[in-house]
Amino acid sequence: MPSLKIKKGDRVVVISGRDKGKRGEVVRVMPTETRALVRGVNIVRRHQKQSASQEGGIISKEGPIHLSNLALEDPKDGQPTRVGFKFLEDGRKVRFAKRSGETIPERK
Repeated sequence: MPSLKIKKGDRVVVISGRDKGKRGEVVRVMPTETRALVRGVNIVRRHQKQSASQEGGIISKEGPIHLSNLALEDPKDGQPTRVGFKFLEDGRKVRFAKRSGETIPERK
């Protein structure tokens, strides 16, 4: 499987679809489906049956969005950018923004 360019904790911009232009943080990445959950994006309403731990009713939650509809935010100016990989002098492989050349900080 190829290495994914979007990871959990990244700030992303939606570049197509119903939520085009919205920004958010990646909550979860599903590599096998090539989708991601982004906080505040692709809100869907679901009918929830009442259970012992949860109340019933209609709830709103984030739905998964395809990775092709997301672009990483450039750390320099916040605009959508493509992502590249490069190796540093110490041998580490890092992601960088092709728009500005800035390395994308790893978020844990």
